[in-house]
Amino acid sequence: MQADDYRGRVVYVVGGSMGIGLAVAREFARRGADVMVFARRPEPLERAVQEIRECRCSEGQRVDSRTLDVCAPDAVSAVMDDAVSRFGAPGVLFNCAGGARPNHFEAISHQQLSEMMQLNLNGSWHTVQALLPHMKERGGTIVNTSSLAGIIGVFGYTDYCASKFAVIGFSEALRSELKRYGIRVFVLCPPDTETPGLEAENKTKPAETRAVAANARLMTAEAVAAELLRGIERRRLLIIPGFEGRASALAKRLFPGLVEWVTDRAVAKAARHTAGRPPS
Repeated sequence: MQADDYRGRVVYVVGGSMGIGLAVAREFARRGADVMVFARRPEPLERAVQEIRECRCSEGQRVDSRTLDVCAPDAVSAVMDDAVSRFGAPGVLFNCAGGARPNHFEAISHQQLSEMMQLNLNGSWHTVQALLPHMKERGGTIVNTSSLAGIIGVFGYTDYCASKFAVIGFSEALRSELKRYGIRVFVLCPPDTETPGLEAENKTKPAETRAVAANARLMTAEAVAAELLRGIERRRLLIIPGFEGRASALAKRLFPGLVEWVTDRAVAKAARHTAGRPPS
């Protein structure tokens, strides 16, 4: 797929007001697409629309937004039906709404687990379910966002990993079902990326989690967006941005014992350091 293939195509970005979602929306606008972004809060959406418009390669490109809570299936259906009637059915649906609140397993409540599954898994389910009847007529592309933590279990992210592993399983099964309609399904699995979401996660990260990720380089949202579009062009199911991310996923598949050993060493060292601290 060449860059100009997006001219005249409609792209929906769910969770497109900041971070990776916004970077992806800007990249599609640069390639000529009409872009509709969805998010919960209206103020960041308004700023996002202005940023996306500045990236257009033609003034005729449309950019619009809708407020949306992906956890409410009835609201998702209503908002998407309205968007399709006014903006057109998407040729590309990119699901990027999500979040994490890392902590030790014992500190994660049943409510938080439910919220993580609702946001990270059910949110993608709801948007696909609402838009599939419209997309089946012409085919298209669906990208669901998992994480490198959807491939490799990470200390402190038990609820998040459960939801993101589930996104991969959901997407693999969906890919098989939708091929007959000319709809391609992909999964984006980014590593740690410099976003407002990561800043929020850092507020609750256990010391062991920080130690595990200490040597990993952060990616920019723009770099993740560029690799996402390259991955779509190459028709890879799992799109893992960055050399380090791909190397980690490969090591997990080929040498799981080694990955566990390295992780356990980092966790044990951080635990000893934390235990030796005086009470604050």
